[in-house]
Amino acid sequence: MSPEIISILVLVAMFVVATLLPIHIGVMAFVAAFVVGSTLAGLDGETILEDGLPDELAVTLIGITLLFAMAQANGTIDWLVRLAVRAVRGRLVAIPWVMFLMAGVLTAFGAVSAAAVAIIAPVALGFAYRFKINPLLMGVMVVHGAQAGGFSPTSIYGTITNDAVQAAELPGSPLILFLSSFFFNLAIGVVSFVIFGGLSLMRRRTDDLAGADAADGGGGLSPAGASGGGAGAATLTRPAGPGAATATPTRSPETSGSEEGSSSSSPTPSPTPGPSVSPAPVAAKGGGVATKAPPEEEDEGPAKATPYQLLTVLGILGLGVATLVYELDIGLVAMTVALVLALVSPKQQKSAIQHISWPVVLLISGMLTYIYVLEEMGTIEWAGQAVAGVGAAVIAALLLAYVGGFVSAFASSTALLPVIIPMAVPILAGGEVGAIGAVSAIAVATTIVDVSPFSTNGAIVLANSSEEDQDRVYKGLLIFGASVVVIAPLLAWLVLVVPGWL
Repeated sequence: MSPEIISILVLVAMFVVATLLPIHIGVMAFVAAFVVGSTLAGLDGETILEDGLPDELAVTLIGITLLFAMAQANGTIDWLVRLAVRAVRGRLVAIPWVMFLMAGVLTAFGAVSAAAVAIIAPVALGFAYRFKINPLLMGVMVVHGAQAGGFSPTSIYGTITNDAVQAAELPGSPLILFLSSFFFNLAIGVVSFVIFGGLSLMRRRTDDLAGADAADGGGGLSPAGASGGGAGAATLTRPAGPGAATATPTRSPETSGSEEGSSSSSPTPSPTPGPSVSPAPVAAKGGGVATKAPPEEEDEGPAKATPYQLLTVLGILGLGVATLVYELDIGLVAMTVALVLALVSPKQQKSAIQHISWPVVLLISGMLTYIYVLEEMGTIEWAGQAVAGVGAAVIAALLLAYVGGFVSAFASSTALLPVIIPMAVPILAGGEVGAIGAVSAIAVATTIVDVSPFSTNGAIVLANSSEEDQDRVYKGLLIFGASVVVIAPLLAWLVLVVPGWL
């Protein structure tokens, strides 16, 4: 058996083990890089770490997740969501789109996709149950909203893909990559809105149920019997002071093997019935489940931001300007903003550092280090030539799009992107297929399927559904996710690759 085949089998084995067992794929990738590199590629450990470890990307991941952990802890994200919901003036038809937009804004400015879904999904599902909106509609809109913003130049996905394109010396366009993902996810959002009952919300308003809420004792945003804190790892509480929220651990999160903590099969939490304002579970760092207090009632008056929250918003906007206009390093700018916020409120930094997405940093660092080993021993070139050998380059691009979509439905999109993009290099080298269009199609196909209940984002939505609804939500996500896996790669290929305009 050739060294190239052995190294690919090791890569496949890592994804399988991470899917079936709670073992972090980043750890396996580092070990694989050391073992495969030293035995098959003739590389020593020092060379692997010096040349293969993605230090710049690791700094980016740490910086932006630190900043958004602080924004979540001090209540800025909750304030922005409440502000956006109030802006629609009680129109129920707009609430799913508010959730879509908020999730997209978070990922566009650098939040990890699963982290954005974990922040917005409990709020969205709470509104769904309170105002009798189909929870599938709200969950799908949150996931595709997060993916819509996921390839902006300041995002995690965008950074990974653009770095891979640049390293392969391929022509690239961060703007087209972002717009491709945005419009494809927007289109799926429109379809979801129609098939999951969004049109029925057009004549309904939030005050239609005000009387019913009053009769029920003022019910909260989560349904009676909705999941409580039984599976929780942390509960967000709002202390006295400048509107800051703190995370109080109640249970250690479970170890996980995938992106943002879990690539295992769909979770089946066993929530405990509680009062109507019981917090809803969200995925916690490392793959556990955290409970998040529901947002304040809509009739509590206008949302008021504290000076600290306004400073946080200004810092996030400054991050966008510094990176997009002045082209400064996003990771270092994010750390600078986080340091300014920490100097204003030192206690916030301590809790935020604990919520940096360390599993994601480990995941990406390990996978990219192993990809370096594969590149050095010629495996990536060999695999790309094998795919190119199926026939025309345009067909090979379609095959890669389907491979990315299928694998990502069960595994980590973040881990898969740096693997599958280099495989397209031999296909694109001949110039038969436009590099920008092909990379965009493969990237879209690899991430748009994350609504599957076996993926991290889909699992978070499922975990936030009420106990009596979980079977219906699971089946709905399964059918919808399977449809996306079958249709989305083909559509991305037809629009971005076949016309040859990119």
